[in-house]
Amino acid sequence: MSTAEPQASVVRAPLYALIVLGLVAGYLSGLFGVGGGVIVVPALLMLGYDQRRAAGTSVAAIFPTAVVGTVSYGLAGHVDWIAGAALAVGVVAGAQIGSWLLARLPRRTLFWAFLVFLVFSGISLWLSVPQRGDTIELSVVTVIALVGTGVIVGILSGILGVGGGIVVVPALMFFFSASDLIAKGTSLFMMVPGSLSGTIGNLRRKNVDLRGGLCIGIAACIASPLGLLTATSISAFASNVAFSILLAAITAQLVVKNIRAARR
Repeated sequence: MSTAEPQASVVRAPLYALIVLGLVAGYLSGLFGVGGGVIVVPALLMLGYDQRRAAGTSVAAIFPTAVVGTVSYGLAGHVDWIAGAALAVGVVAGAQIGSWLLARLPRRTLFWAFLVFLVFSGISLWLSVPQRGDTIELSVVTVIALVGTGVIVGILSGILGVGGGIVVVPALMFFFSASDLIAKGTSLFMMVPGSLSGTIGNLRRKNVDLRGGLCIGIAACIASPLGLLTATSISAFASNVAFSILLAAITAQLVVKNIRAARR
C-alpha cells in the first residue's frame, strides 16, 4: 500500500511549460468537451511529477477550464442543464471517493490504470454515431441513470486526474442519445462541481500543486473558446478521428517511457 512508499520529490515545472500545456489542454477541452486531464496528466508525468501529484494538479486545472467551456457551450445552446445537474450530483460524491483512493493506491497501479483508461476511451468513441439534432429524453429512470454515471465518473476523475468528459461524452451519445455538441457542453457543465470537490479532497491529502494547476487552468481558459469554434465547424466523425489519433499517440508515448524507465 501507499503508506510503505517513499515520498516523491516535489517538482516545480517551468512557467512557460505550464502555460503552453494549459493552452493546448484548453483548446482540446473546447474541441472535445473534456476537462483536458487526458493531456495534462501525461504531460505532467513527463515534466517529472509523480502520478498522484499529476492527477491532483490536473483536477485543480480542470475547474476554471470547465467553467469557461460551460459558458461557451451554454451561450451556443449546447448544454442540457438538467442532465448535467444529475451527472454533477453523482460526480461530487464519486470525486471524494476517488481522491480518497488516490492517496492509497500504489503509483504503479495508478499508472497502468490510466493507460487502460486511455485505451478504453479511444474504443468508446466508436460505440456510437452521433447526430447533431439528437437530444436527451429525460425521465425518472434517465435521471437516476445519469446520477449513477456521475458517481462512476467522479471516482475515475479523483483517481486518474481527468475531468470525466472522456467517459461522459461517449456515454451521453451512446446510452442517452445526445448529439455530440450537447454531450460535450453537458460534460463540461458536469465537471465544474466535480473538479471543485476533487480538488478540495486532494488539498486535504496534499496531492495537488496549486501553482501548476492555476497556471494550466488560466491558460486553458484562453484557448477553450477557440476549441468550441473548431468543434462546431467540423463533423462529428472528423472529431472522433482526431481524438482517437491523439489518444493513441499519448498512450504510445507513456508506454515507451515506462519501458525505458523499467530498464534503468
